[in-house]
Amino acid sequence: MEEKHAADDRMEAAQAPGTEDAADGTAGGDEKEPLVLVETATVPQEEYDRLKAERDQLFDRLARLQAEYENARKREVKERTDFRDFAVANAVEQFLPVLDNFQLALKAKGSAEQLRSGVELIVKQMEEALRGLNVQPVETVGATFDPKVHEALEMVDRNDVPDHQVLEEVRRGYKIRERLLRPALVRVASNSEQKEA
Repeated sequence: MEEKHAADDRMEAAQAPGTEDAADGTAGGDEKEPLVLVETATVPQEEYDRLKAERDQLFDRLARLQAEYENARKREVKERTDFRDFAVANAVEQFLPVLDNFQLALKAKGSAEQLRSGVELIVKQMEEALRGLNVQPVETVGATFDPKVHEALEMVDRNDVPDHQVLEEVRRGYKIRERLLRPALVRVASNSEQKEA
């Protein structure tokens, strides 16, 4: 019991002004300000209620903003999907008559020449459908080789045509407006006489 009273006395002495500071052992007189105990401030109930209501409003607003953002994101994904489906449907619709004509050609019982002329008509119909979608073939035979739109299958030695002129189209290339869909696969002239000059 005496030990407890002694510990209480030491604490009071440590808190009293002008006594030695327990933390660093220096006198608390003129050199250092006295140790002051700070009382816990109490917030009035009205202020507490006001802050709590403001916090609740902010949480509610945050929850609503998060819900609005999630709804906008879902709406944007749905609109993008709907637009893609609409664009695909628009393109497919133009090719359905071509498919119908291919199926009719398969059922036809004519000569090879009649079948060939029927397929030529279907190819023209297909090209019309592509033009309706702003898809154009890449210029090839007679044009100068352009690596941006042509892919060289082979170089052919020819001295009767200009160097790097496209001689033959192996596979047609296409572009939509200025964007290349696929390059044309071509054979290109290699004129050794022009290279030496």
